[in-house]
Amino acid sequence: MARYFRRLDFSPANKDGVGNMEIEVKIRALMMDPNSGTPIVILKDVNSETMLPIWVGAYEANAIALEIEKIAPPRPMTHDLLRNLIVELGLKVDRVVVTSLRDNTFYAVIELTSENGDPMKLDSRPSDAIALALRADCPIFVDVEVIQASRNTIATDDESSEENEGEGEEWPDVIGDASDLTM
Repeated sequence: MARYFRRLDFSPANKDGVGNMEIEVKIRALMMDPNSGTPIVILKDVNSETMLPIWVGAYEANAIALEIEKIAPPRPMTHDLLRNLIVELGLKVDRVVVTSLRDNTFYAVIELTSENGDPMKLDSRPSDAIALALRADCPIFVDVEVIQASRNTIATDDESSEENEGEGEEWPDVIGDASDLTM
């Protein structure tokens, strides 16, 4: 369990001695990929038009959509249970951060603070971190390197599928415009 939950190092540098830059994002939309039928969470930079698509599972998309639309299930869902447990343990969710993109998989951490002020990090999938951030009313951040890696991946995918140009479909919003959501 210790490998998933560890003390947070607030040093301004990463393992290479270079400071990480993070941007705050909001949920812009929750959509379905018309090709695969997989839900996509679109995160948008609060200070620019930069957007980051993250493919998520159906259950996580449902958990995100329920909280965005403020639909209260009759019994606590998994992310509600996680938030309740965090509160009962005397912890506070400070923020969530999408930290990396490796082998087409996004990684995230949930940053917490104990009642004594001790900072901690909890390893997480971005979809779970986002669902929890909505419930804990905390900000969502993305490391700038994730945005760049995502652009490189998308550019590579686009170049390899140039013959499919013009076949693109309109991607419908499942939850509509979420730009005014409070975090």
